[in-house]
Amino acid sequence: MPRLTRTVRIGSSHGLHARPAKLFAQAAKESGIPVTIAKDAGSPVNAASILGIIALGLEYGDYVTLTADGDTAEATIDRLSELLTTDHDAA
Repeated sequence: MPRLTRTVRIGSSHGLHARPAKLFAQAAKESGIPVTIAKDAGSPVNAASILGIIALGLEYGDYVTLTADGDTAEATIDRLSELLTTDHDAA
């Protein structure tokens, strides 16, 4: 089973607060494969856990590492990366 890891930068100007965190966690859950997210060199958390994501305290410009395991890992990482790099706070 393929494993894919990618590091991306948080693009939301107010960080990953409740609304973008919910969108991200929902997308991770819907992927149907195990996905984790880690800030810098910190411990990875389940990307489908909104509480885990909020606990990371992700701010604009922070770097995170996504890891996905499964046949759809690349498509999942692409979609989740797009959610993280988009500014969800832009008018």
